Amino acid sequence: MNYANTYSMVLNFKGLPALLKALPDDAAARHFLEAKRWDGCPTCPFCQSNHYYKLKDGKRYRCGNKDCRKDYTVTTGTFFESTKKDLHLWIAAMYLMSSHKKGISSCQLAKDINVTQRTAWFMLHRMRGVMKPKTPIKLEGIIESDETYMSRKFRTDMSHLSPEERKWRLAAKNTSSNKGMVLGLVARKGNVVVKVFDSTNGDKIKKHVKEVVAKNSWLFTDGANHYKEGLEDYKHDSVIHSRREYVRGDVHTNNIENFWGVMKRGIYGIYHQVSYKHLQAYCEEYAFRYNNRGIKDYERFELSLSKPEGRLKYKHLIHGKPKEENNDNHKEESEWE
Repeated sequence: MNYANTYSMVLNFKGLPALLKALPDDAAARHFLEAKRWDGCPTCPFCQSNHYYKLKDGKRYRCGNKDCRKDYTVTTGTFFESTKKDLHLWIAAMYLMSSHKKGISSCQLAKDINVTQRTAWFMLHRMRGVMKPKTPIKLEGIIESDETYMSRKFRTDMSHLSPEERKWRLAAKNTSSNKGMVLGLVARKGNVVVKVFDSTNGDKIKKHVKEVVAKNSWLFTDGANHYKEGLEDYKHDSVIHSRREYVRGDVHTNNIENFWGVMKRGIYGIYHQVSYKHLQAYCEEYAFRYNNRGIKDYERFELSLSKPEGRLKYKHLIHGKPKEENNDNHKEESEWE
């Protein structure tokens, strides 16, 4: 296969069969990623030097900088790093995830690319990490704001808990303190920003609104109490749903309600349930597709691969990322996937 033409072939593909034809194996996918990430000139991810030696295995490079001399590949420092699965399977998975409007479950992805469900679940979470915006999104113009609930923070099995902890969680089980509250802010004909909160705290909500929405914008909300004060920097108006008022001229929250409709049908129909721990990652996934709704599937796929930097380790996904890490050791760790 002529790998020099691989990159241009992928950019012009239409549908999954054409993508798999352009990238039939790991070697083709690796050349495609090298062309996309380095534009033909391998660059050391540790010192940014473009002087290198290609090692015999054809995958690794050695930095030519005498002060560095580290080995690296095209996957070093990306969400592909240390994977044991062929890269063309990763690329196929990324296309499936970015093109499906409501997402794809780990069970279905495992069948499609012939991996275990646990591997597919980890792959999906790695890919969600690169869908998160690299820079904060600022909304302006006419902004709609609304909240909803999508998950429970405490599971029903409490046999492992102490009596005091069990008593407290039972008291919170059927209250709002056990629910994952999600705030959505959307600019009409623009982007959406979704944020998960641990409680319906008016001060936290207003603080987030001020961080995301530009001053002097129109802010349309429902009749929730936490919008009634503290938003003097905005031209605020609301519709009172409890009075069956949903539209009054240009004042409505229909766009953010439509986003909730798509996301909830995806959560309940595709994933069935989402833990509070990972809820923000799922919100970023749906926000990414919404914010890029005006482009074609292959363009959204290419965009999802445009900034692959950022690795998610399995232990961090399960146990959470520690506050401080030792970054002196750049040696890649072996992982099960």
